[in-house]
Amino acid sequence: MAIKKNIIVIGGDGFCGWPTALHLSKQGHNITIVDNLSRRWIDQKMGADSLTPIASVEDRLAAWTETTRLEIEFASIDVAREFNRFTALLASVKPDVVIHFGEQRAAPYSMKGIDEKRYTVDNNISATHNLLAAVTELGIDPHIIHLGTMGVYGYDDDGIQIPEGYLSVYIPGDDKRIFQRDILYPTNPGSVYHMTKSMDQLLFQFYAKNDLLRITDLHQGIVWGTQTHETKLDERLINRFDYDGDYGTVLNRFLMQAVVGHPLTVHGTGGQTRAFIHIQDTVQCIALAVNNPPQRNGKVAIMNQMTECHTVRVLAEMVAAHSDTKVAYVDNPRNEAAENDLRVSNKSFIDLGLNPITLAEGLMDETQNIAVKYADRCIRKMIPCVSTWTDKQRPGVVKSAA
Repeated sequence: MAIKKNIIVIGGDGFCGWPTALHLSKQGHNITIVDNLSRRWIDQKMGADSLTPIASVEDRLAAWTETTRLEIEFASIDVAREFNRFTALLASVKPDVVIHFGEQRAAPYSMKGIDEKRYTVDNNISATHNLLAAVTELGIDPHIIHLGTMGVYGYDDDGIQIPEGYLSVYIPGDDKRIFQRDILYPTNPGSVYHMTKSMDQLLFQFYAKNDLLRITDLHQGIVWGTQTHETKLDERLINRFDYDGDYGTVLNRFLMQAVVGHPLTVHGTGGQTRAFIHIQDTVQCIALAVNNPPQRNGKVAIMNQMTECHTVRVLAEMVAAHSDTKVAYVDNPRNEAAENDLRVSNKSFIDLGLNPITLAEGLMDETQNIAVKYADRCIRKMIPCVSTWTDKQRPGVVKSAA
C-alpha cells in the first residue's frame, strides 16, 4: 500500500480526470476535485453530449461514497480566473500532489473559430501559470503532475524514435571543443491546443529551474476505451464517451459509428500514425507517477504516456472487419502531412512496471458494447468534424485579396 497522500485533481470531472480521481481514491488517497465543469457547458454550446449519460457531479460523488464508503471532496473553482480562491484551497488542503487536467483538451475545438482559439489559449496557459504561481507564492512543495500530449512533438516523420522529452545535442564551441547539452525536444504543434501544451513545457522548465518545483509532464497518446475498474462499479460513475467531430477520439468514434451504421470517417488517406493508450492504462500511469516523484533538482521529469502506435487507416480496417462496416475517406480538416511514421519511447513507464493493455486484447468489444447500450443517445449530426484548420478548407469561404 502506497503512503496516503492529499491529492488535488484539477479537471477531475473530465474524461481522464474523473477515472483518475476514482482510481487514486480507491488506492486510499485523500482526493479533492477542482473543476469549473467547463466540459459540460462546452457540450451545451455545441449541441453535443456524451454518448454515455453523465450524472451531475454531486450525484457522481454521492454514488462513489455509497459504493465504496470513500469520500471525494469537490471545489467549484475556475483555476484560470479565480487565482485567489484557488490559492486559498491550496493553503487549506496542503496537497502532497496536484494533478493538472484543467485544460481545454480538443485540437479540433481549438481550431473551430476565433472565440475557441482565444478561449483555449486564455484557459490553458492561465490555468497552468496560476497553479505554478500559487504554489510558489505559498512556499509549498507538492509534486505537480501535468497531463500533456504526444502532439507537442509533431508528426513530421523525422525517421527517429521520439525520446522522452529531452534531446541530447552536441554544440561546437569557439575553442573547437564540443559541448553536450540536453534540451527540450523541439516542439512542432499542429493546432492551437497543441501549441498551449508546448507553451506549458516552457513554464514548467522555468519554475523547475527558478523555484525548484517538482514537476512531472506526461506526454500522452490518444486515449481509447471508456470504462475503468472503478467507473464500472455503478452506472452513475460511468465515464464520458465523446464521439462528436471535435472531442471524440478516433478509435472511440469508429466504434460508435460502426454501431449506429455510419461509415467510418477516415480523414485524408488515413496514413496519420498516432500513439494510443487505453483509459485504464492512463489512470495506472498517473498512479505510477504519483508514487515516483522526481527529485527537486531543477529539471522537469518528462514521460511518454502511450502503449502502441497505429495508422488511422489500420484502425479503421480493424473496426470495419470486426463490425462489417464500410470505410469512408473524407477530406482532412487538419493542416498536416497525409502520411507519417511514428516511433516513441515509453521506457520510463515500462521500467516502473506498466503492463500495457493493447488493442489485440479484445477490449474494443467492451467499448463497442457501451456504444450499443447507449446508441439511442447518438446525435448523428455531431459525427462529422466540421472544424477546419485554415480558411481555404472551409466551404464557401472566400478571402478577398489585400
